[in-house]
Amino acid sequence: MFIARVPLRVSYFGGGTDFPEWFNLNNGLVLSSTINKYCYILIRELPPFFPFKYRIRYYNTETVKTIDQIKHPTVKQSLKHFYKKNNGLEIIHFSDLPSLSGLGASSAFTVGILRILFEIKKKNISNYALANNAIFIEKKILKESCGYQDQFACAVGGFNEINFKKNKIHIKPISTSNKNKKALEDNTLIFFTGVTRHADLIEKEKIKKMKLNKKLYKELYNTATEAKKIFASNTSTEDFLYDISSLMRESWNLKKNLSSKVSNDYIDQIYQYALSNGAAAGKILGAGGGGFMMLLSKSLEEKKRLISKLSRLKLVNFKFENSGCKLLKKNSYI
Repeated sequence: MFIARVPLRVSYFGGGTDFPEWFNLNNGLVLSSTINKYCYILIRELPPFFPFKYRIRYYNTETVKTIDQIKHPTVKQSLKHFYKKNNGLEIIHFSDLPSLSGLGASSAFTVGILRILFEIKKKNISNYALANNAIFIEKKILKESCGYQDQFACAVGGFNEINFKKNKIHIKPISTSNKNKKALEDNTLIFFTGVTRHADLIEKEKIKKMKLNKKLYKELYNTATEAKKIFASNTSTEDFLYDISSLMRESWNLKKNLSSKVSNDYIDQIYQYALSNGAAAGKILGAGGGGFMMLLSKSLEEKKRLISKLSRLKLVNFKFENSGCKLLKKNSYI
């Protein structure tokens, strides 16, 4: 039996510039961090006493005799391409936070399955290569309308800048002081809006309009580049939070114009109410349309006020994390 633990992620700047439809012609840059909330995948050999060969448990349960009968597209294609043994399998997914909500859960799921399948094959694989294989499944095989940031963030883990160029993706830790990184962590709040959505529908519209929105994507890239400079500067914590908040407000306004589905009246109401009650900036994580809203508070005092004022929403208590995808347990009978 194997258990893979894969962190979820929050993206601060540059989301959208990680789409190959963009960075194959232009540069892309995303600044993000994984957090100590995780997706777990358990895979074990299924004893040969059942009338089925594969049992997959996620929000549905599937019991089938062949891989081709599996309905879950990621599980089906991952097994078809990376599982060559004849043993039956049970695959179980569970997570600390809801899927379809903008924290990279779909890619974390793919990364976790592939990590175990490579272990079953007794093949060593780096987390960087694991991210590339997740992209192979999601983008090349399933033709999903997705970017490439989630696969790298969830597989590698940490507080990173991810640079995207044609045929080359580079990930490394963001250069910043410990005090400013801690200030960002302490003043970042994540609230669940209560709305889940299918990112693929939103991302398809963004891709369709990408040529028309070329200026917006360039400005999103520029805000990420400017944020990278602010992280690297030796400013006071107060100035650091002010500058980062200003850029985040600008970035959110840009993101809302990429597609009519990114925001809605409900999201706008939460955002404006938050700005009136202690938030300096905010954004919807992921594609938009719902899921989790990330807010930056003006100070720790304002953070307490903001939590009180938004008590009707579920707050996620989290810390940044650096471990990336990890194999937690292995027994030798697979």
